[in-house]
Amino acid sequence: MNAMTELSLYRHLDEMVPWNDRLQVLECIGVIDEAPEVKTFIFRSDNQTWFRYQPGQFVTLELPLEDGPVMRTYTLSSSPSRPFSIAVTVKAQAGSIGTRWMFDNLVPGVHIKAYGPAGDFSHHNHPSAKYLFVSAGSGVTPMMSMLRWLNDCAPWTDVAFVNCARRPEEIIFRKELELLGSRMPGLSLGFLIEERSNREVWSGHMGRIDAVRLPLLAPDFRDREVFCCGPDPFMRAVRQMLEAAGFDMAHYHQESFGAPPVEVVPAPFSDASSTTGDAAPVEQITPIRFALSDVDADCVSGQTVLQTARASGVRISAACEFGLCGTCKIKKVSGEVEMSHNGGILDHEIEDGFILACCSKPLGALTVEA
Repeated sequence: MNAMTELSLYRHLDEMVPWNDRLQVLECIGVIDEAPEVKTFIFRSDNQTWFRYQPGQFVTLELPLEDGPVMRTYTLSSSPSRPFSIAVTVKAQAGSIGTRWMFDNLVPGVHIKAYGPAGDFSHHNHPSAKYLFVSAGSGVTPMMSMLRWLNDCAPWTDVAFVNCARRPEEIIFRKELELLGSRMPGLSLGFLIEERSNREVWSGHMGRIDAVRLPLLAPDFRDREVFCCGPDPFMRAVRQMLEAAGFDMAHYHQESFGAPPVEVVPAPFSDASSTTGDAAPVEQITPIRFALSDVDADCVSGQTVLQTARASGVRISAACEFGLCGTCKIKKVSGEVEMSHNGGILDHEIEDGFILACCSKPLGALTVEA
């Protein structure tokens, strides 16, 4: 399709419907080199729809590897103020499988499945007069999404933007950030570098973020709504530093795709006299019907709908598997479940009968669309 044809197909936003991850796929329309081993992949819908999401949310991509598809979750670096396309910016780590496939195979014209958007890490959920966005490495992506939205919709907003990188050339979005710094009167940029580089002279701040450097980069950090994203050790250090400084942690928010810590509850004390021998407890079996696959399965007590599906050969797309990403969302036809999620499903979706298979356990006979 040439540029002339593309222009002739243009439709106004009010003539389009929002992207529906249940029915459509994405087409890659651009790839940008951002930094060493960092690329931005830009997508549009393959069915002329627009993207509705909150800045800071993420999507889950289904990547068609040779050994079978894998699911990878990436924060959107694009802004919903520009709704005709979305973008993810990813860094290929040592041993990366999904990301390396993207680097080697994802070029303009390639189509992939995607799920989402999901997540509640967004300044829209915590409106404030002053923000502090602090990030390290590819953790800058949700911050960039939020900053791009603010630049388009509220450019006067007071934002202290602190980004940490190993070397100057590894600062992702550096040129764009410096351009925004010249256009947004309320934006202050602070870059913190660990190592000097042979590629350029660095006269900025050096070292790792700590109780001395943070006040230099954001003197009034105690008065700001703080958003933090980066490797787990980095976020843990920022959190501990803020706590030690007396910061009100109700105004601290962090993004992480790692499973939340499991709270171990001690088993209640049981007197030996109250037991009846050494007989093992009887497993309860609950029937689940996967209607679209025409499969009837038995769910053993304690199993989730997703675990039962896998044991029965029914494929349900899943990524995080602890109720955050929303990839395994399916509709319930009949029956009830016990669902303990981490924000991957909205209240109105639950009211409409949707569940997350990874964190739902049947309370009785259950039929689902899968």
